[in-house]
Amino acid sequence: MKFQKVEKDIETNGFSLMEMLVVLVVIGLIAAVAVPQVMKLLGGAKHKAARIQIETLSNSLNTYQIDLGAYPTTEQGLKILWSDGEDRPDWNGPYVKRERQLIDPWGRPFIYRAPGQKAPFDLISYGADGKEGGRGDDADLSSAD
Repeated sequence: MKFQKVEKDIETNGFSLMEMLVVLVVIGLIAAVAVPQVMKLLGGAKHKAARIQIETLSNSLNTYQIDLGAYPTTEQGLKILWSDGEDRPDWNGPYVKRERQLIDPWGRPFIYRAPGQKAPFDLISYGADGKEGGRGDDADLSSAD
């Protein structure tokens, strides 16, 4: 008798296939509405992070210039902030804490040009699409802005 009672409890406490399908449909509808909103916020966060990285790298470049008397050349690039390829006694680096700071939030290296168009150097990220120009998440970010 005890065995029959347990079996009866299992039958009344389980979920039917229809109930499970309804729950899955509701979860799918919520995801369809929420995911695009979250992706918009994520894109904006990457732009803000790229802007902060450009400011930080600009400060690092200014410190490098103070120590060595000149900004790195375009050929030397930003890598010189992380590891000095030349034996210079006045190099007080590394000027960035981590090498990954030289990569934008979309996983591409920042573009560095010295001299810049309006300043001693230009630091540029081409945004989400990695191409010059664009709007929204694809908009370019520059140290000149």
